[in-house]
Amino acid sequence: MPEAEVGPLAPGQTGTASLAGRRVVVTGGSGFIGGHVVAALCRLGADVLSVDRRPAHPFRCHPQGDHDVKLVLGDLTDRWVVDASVEAGTAAIVHLAAQTSVLRSLQDPQGALDNNVTALGALLERSRKAGVSTFVLASSNAVVGRGATGTLHERVPLMPLTPYGATKAAGEMLLSCYDAAYGVRGVALRLTNVYGPAMTEKDTAVPRLMRAAAGESRFEVYGDGSQVRDYVNVADVVSAVLLALGSPAMSGPVVIGAGHSVSVLDLVALVEQATGRHLPVAHVPAKAGEMPAVVVDNSLARSFGWSPQVSLEAGLAEVAREWFG
Repeated sequence: MPEAEVGPLAPGQTGTASLAGRRVVVTGGSGFIGGHVVAALCRLGADVLSVDRRPAHPFRCHPQGDHDVKLVLGDLTDRWVVDASVEAGTAAIVHLAAQTSVLRSLQDPQGALDNNVTALGALLERSRKAGVSTFVLASSNAVVGRGATGTLHERVPLMPLTPYGATKAAGEMLLSCYDAAYGVRGVALRLTNVYGPAMTEKDTAVPRLMRAAAGESRFEVYGDGSQVRDYVNVADVVSAVLLALGSPAMSGPVVIGAGHSVSVLDLVALVEQATGRHLPVAHVPAKAGEMPAVVVDNSLARSFGWSPQVSLEAGLAEVAREWFG
């Protein structure tokens, strides 16, 4: 797109139409969620720059397949990558790149800190200097940790249980600071368990269940499997990202989840139903730092006009078709 069309969002601009011709940087753009976000932004006519450690692969989501997407290859813990990614005239940043494994953060807390806090701080500072008007951060309900004793909402105190949750909480605080002090509008989307097409490389519950259905491995259930989780489809996450980008009134943390939780054992049964296959299951001891329940209230997101559109049954059926035809 012509360079002259690229610039910050005007204060009065709202909706996804305001993204046409605007430079939007997506970190982690070659990943599972990132690939879907990049593709959606391209369809809206945004001038997209993807930042990732590796290029997108066709089997993942091929966002670059039909679109002219600029790409910066590198690690955001390297300052030159941050500088190359955010230039003057950038309208918005969608920050998805992170160390996302809770278990890995317990093994390597310094790595989680470097990837989830230090890199974010450098990106926010570069955004301030470049005049970026909007910053959307992928956060997590893991920020509440010990506070997860009832329905989770944006006002639950931050009490993370793991380095991963702590780094996401720190990221939200940095985002709040740059919003209040420098006018970089920040939205922290607290995502529940995201699933959907193009996650064959992920190691979260749904792809592990699909691998078990394919006979590649047993699915490990931590504890008795009664713990409940909220599963949100990636299509609904993309719509939340687009809403955050195009809604100047939205800022701070916003819970993005289906608003309906199921137990791990119920999820196993739903995947068996979707695939028509029996899943080998093994119960193992519960992991440290695991939240006993994730039940969310998504009413704040709904007040901005967002609502989940993909049921868990329909979403799992779509994933099963991708894996098994």
